[in-house]
Amino acid sequence: MSAPAAAGSSFYAGMRVLPRRERHAMYAIYAFCREVDDIADDQRGARPERARALEGWRRDLDDLYAGGPGGRAAFLAEAVRDFALERADFEAVIDGMAMDVAEDMRWPPMATLDLYCDRVASAVGRLSVNVFGMERATGVKLSHHLGRALQLTNILRDIDEDAAIGRLYLPREALEAAGIGLGDIDQVIADPRLDAACRTLLAEAERHYAAADAILRDRPAGHLIAPRLMSSAYGALLRRMKAVGWRAPRRRVRHNRLALAWTLLALRLGR
Repeated sequence: MSAPAAAGSSFYAGMRVLPRRERHAMYAIYAFCREVDDIADDQRGARPERARALEGWRRDLDDLYAGGPGGRAAFLAEAVRDFALERADFEAVIDGMAMDVAEDMRWPPMATLDLYCDRVASAVGRLSVNVFGMERATGVKLSHHLGRALQLTNILRDIDEDAAIGRLYLPREALEAAGIGLGDIDQVIADPRLDAACRTLLAEAERHYAAADAILRDRPAGHLIAPRLMSSAYGALLRRMKAVGWRAPRRRVRHNRLALAWTLLALRLGR
């Protein structure tokens, strides 16, 4: 499951407005996330092989933070130095990917899903807020809520794509509350009651968007266009999914690029 930082057009649109040094640091963070995410999602490699590949990234981070060349992580050196990026946040991203490597996640308990979202999404936010120049405590709080909001939106959008590789991130509690038996994954995603289960997760995502937007409305210090754009773009996706629902057959909801461009323009004029 890709982290929201790897959000294609909305990510690059938000990063292009940053000053050069900050922009290049964000591209480095994105590149790291892509590398480890590809390991987690590569269905061609055996699990032990992919686990070893993730451990290799940990060793390269060890070397980088010890003052060595850093191996494959060498491209992170400038960003780590310039923005005091915390190793624990890089490690958390790897920990999240390791959850996908260990087993195909299916209907995890909500507490496990929340931990997963923290690792693959909120940890990316914690790395980003240093680059954005936000006060750390405020940035960590924003990362907590916005990271989870974005990742839950991804989960709700990618149900069929995830199921095709044996994964279903909808929480066990929501599926059981909807009366859906947890057995064959294809039967689960075809069950008409899946819409009710998804709306439980929808409410959780909306709660996190509201908390993140409240922080952003207070206009904390820092480069805020990128998190505002991500919140706006993914919030719009969630609203469109809410309108059409999650009954099969589902049609993948995509970003509206024209609306994205207008949002970016409005944010730039309003800053």
